[in-house]
Amino acid sequence: MGAEAVSAPRRILVIRLSAIGDVVMSSGMIPVLRRAYPDAYLAWMAEPGPAELLRANPRLDEVIVWPRGDWRRLWRERRWRALMREVRGFARMLRRRRFDLVLDTQGLLKSGVWAWLTRAPERVGLGSREGSQYLMTRTLTRDYDDRRIGSEYYALMGALGLDAGAFPLDLAVSADDEAAAVRLLQEAGVSSAYAVIAPFTTRPQKHWFEARWAQLGEQLGRRLGLEAVMLGGPGDRDAAARIAQSSAIRNLVGATTLRQSVALIRGAALLVGVDTGLTHMGTATRRPTIALFGSTRPYLDPPAPATRIIYDGLPCAPCGRKPTCNGAFTCMRQISVERVLDAAQELVGGAAV
Repeated sequence: MGAEAVSAPRRILVIRLSAIGDVVMSSGMIPVLRRAYPDAYLAWMAEPGPAELLRANPRLDEVIVWPRGDWRRLWRERRWRALMREVRGFARMLRRRRFDLVLDTQGLLKSGVWAWLTRAPERVGLGSREGSQYLMTRTLTRDYDDRRIGSEYYALMGALGLDAGAFPLDLAVSADDEAAAVRLLQEAGVSSAYAVIAPFTTRPQKHWFEARWAQLGEQLGRRLGLEAVMLGGPGDRDAAARIAQSSAIRNLVGATTLRQSVALIRGAALLVGVDTGLTHMGTATRRPTIALFGSTRPYLDPPAPATRIIYDGLPCAPCGRKPTCNGAFTCMRQISVERVLDAAQELVGGAAV
């Protein structure tokens, strides 16, 4: 990516609609843009879930929520006129914002259309495909070799002629979020230092194994003096109940908002997780973090020295969405509980502090 300075924009829109992990990893753009353009109006467009992660950030002037779920409901109900009114109203709202720079970091048609409908004179797409590249005034590739977390967004800032510095990720929570986190810990009976575990993600080949999470939860207390607190979303409750059934894990899966999860992670002595947004929050907040990667490797070089990545780089890895192991998931299976505990011991020592 060649650097090209952007004339000082007055109104900037970042589009990263989903997913939560990608919003976390792209959040480093917020302080870079704010530092470069301190007087600009800076907005971010996201789907409802990820949008909640951004609302408390004081460096953003606006979080625009794309109500995709509401529109799908109208479509299912065949309420075509209501749907068209919503879509047209949303497009008019974007045009009224008069953005002069739009950064489409999703790079898909669903994001590119909204970038185009802003009528911004400069629309920069990151890895644009599905036809969205034709809706941009400039496109940048994602295809380069960089091991850092959020590296593609770091490179985007450089391509715009901006100094990204160390590119610290930028997550913010409110005082209410902090208070809620304290209350949740008290209600769960957590009375000492704790470790967060984040077992859940989107595809089976990225998962570790339930029995190993249960064993890890017990051993964190015995070896490191840490109570294990499990986080996840509402859809993970059944699996969480199985993991917590025969172990000492405090199960808060489905009981927190995203920002409350950030607050809980900020207070943790350790986080252990797979390739999921919660794990990336540990790196973002610079907490001692152990990331278990196998079929994916979103980064191998986190800027936070307290993050350890366990990734063996098998000949078949990373396979992404196309595993070739016929369900053996060897890359994750060969990560033992003992190996994770050894890494934890190196990070936090024999007792939590």
